[in-house]
Amino acid sequence: MIPNKGSAIRGVSLAGIFAIVALAFVFALPRAASAQLMGPAIKAELGRAISAAKSESLKKRLKDIDAHYAKSLYSPIWIGGGKPTDKAEQMVDALNLSYEDGLHPADYDSFELFAKLGAKGVNELADLEVHLTTAAVSYSQHMNSGRLNPREVNREIVIYPDAISADTILANIRKTKSLKAYLRLLAPHTARYERLRQTLALFRRIEANGGWSKVPSGATLKPGAVDARVPAIRKRMIEAGTFKGPNAGLAYDTALVDAVKRFQDQSGTTPDGAVGPGTLALMNISVAERIRTIELNMERNRWMQNDFAPYHIFVNLADQVVKLVKNGETLHAEVVQVGQPYHRTPVFTDQMEYIELNPYWNVPSSIAVNEYLPKLRKNPGVLAAQNIALLSSSGPINASSVNWNSYGKGNFPFSLRQEPGPGNALGRVKFMFPNDFNVYMHDTPAKSKFDRTQRYFSHGCIRLQDPLKMAEYILGAEGWSRAKIDQVIASGKRTVVTLKKKIPVYVVYLTAFVNKDGSTWFREDVYGRDKILSAALEKVRGR
Repeated sequence: MIPNKGSAIRGVSLAGIFAIVALAFVFALPRAASAQLMGPAIKAELGRAISAAKSESLKKRLKDIDAHYAKSLYSPIWIGGGKPTDKAEQMVDALNLSYEDGLHPADYDSFELFAKLGAKGVNELADLEVHLTTAAVSYSQHMNSGRLNPREVNREIVIYPDAISADTILANIRKTKSLKAYLRLLAPHTARYERLRQTLALFRRIEANGGWSKVPSGATLKPGAVDARVPAIRKRMIEAGTFKGPNAGLAYDTALVDAVKRFQDQSGTTPDGAVGPGTLALMNISVAERIRTIELNMERNRWMQNDFAPYHIFVNLADQVVKLVKNGETLHAEVVQVGQPYHRTPVFTDQMEYIELNPYWNVPSSIAVNEYLPKLRKNPGVLAAQNIALLSSSGPINASSVNWNSYGKGNFPFSLRQEPGPGNALGRVKFMFPNDFNVYMHDTPAKSKFDRTQRYFSHGCIRLQDPLKMAEYILGAEGWSRAKIDQVIASGKRTVVTLKKKIPVYVVYLTAFVNKDGSTWFREDVYGRDKILSAALEKVRGR
């Protein structure tokens, strides 16, 4: 229909007049009545957003949001008296500051939403309501359980964070008197996460001021040498927090060597004090790259959430260290050996149920076929030499009586079991937390490898440097003395000790962490999991 020229007054159409009147009516109404008038517009805007959603994850989030609004008859959360409320402004501020938790404000349209805080018309207000709610739910869920589902990132990460529902988030936002306090509660409230968060802020300030200084390349610098690069190295160590002395002189003296050793230790390389190509590369890593590593590890911390029992075992595969923790204090810590890069130890959580003294080693079928079968074809006596029994379904058999050339992958009806003893691959102690990966902690006769900086030597299990000390702490809580443990081990008899109270075991992969003294530590991404996670996060940017 062609509009009548007389239906416009001073350039405003009848539709525009009705919109102005409606808006004035909204401002004049009490909050409850205003919500009733906004309801149909919010419902319509949600329907439009669901239809326009470009990803299934966004569509599901919008449907969950719509279900919440339906329960409240589409009453607005961010609109009151015909305009955005203070709570709306607080939410936009929180989105703008999401970088403080290693997230990205642009992913939540924070700048666009800031502009929309000036919304006035009913349709504009409904658009702000839906847009801000969607961003608030996304941000809250990301803060609470991570940006990504860990199992979708990497099949070797077997943890299942409990994602908070959109309905719970919005119900709490509606009733909270302190939005900022509520949003902070969603993030992991652990000291580990908070220290990373503080360090992220520090590194961002360093980045804003131009980053760290560079150390020029050159021949390997060894203790006692004199070199023109020494002032640059000294300055870089001051920036790293490992050196506090004056920045003068060209001698690579003891004080600076010790500072470099601390830097090397914190960077995950051998602390030998020599500044060769590897150490030089670590010194010249940009602060932006370190920031990215911190962001990745904050995501991992959000996957872990706050579910750490007061008494637990914590294994960091990237650091190759295990800790026994009680009420936030480390009772015992020691270095470990973990899975080789092609036998990567998975990330998972389980419960330690028993400890085995003088254990059997039931050789995994993959090792039996891939490693022992070729040896048996050449020399059937290899099993007896290693105190390994050959077992069939009917019992023990003599390895020399078997035609080993007749067997291979998919056709190996035997099992191998190494008897207790000093040469047992599991040593004298095995700590069992039964899981789908057949991963556990144990002793090992290969003690010399614990001196290495990187200890990726196992088939996936976690080898302890001092398992008897770990057993002393754990079994001590069960009424065992160290003398009793030693006595049982000396007997050579296999003994299983069932724990009266199961101990949660958290196997994690953290390539950046901050100690209680404020020192920041980085570890090499030997398993390539940083690279995988970084690529996965980039794929979901803006969704």
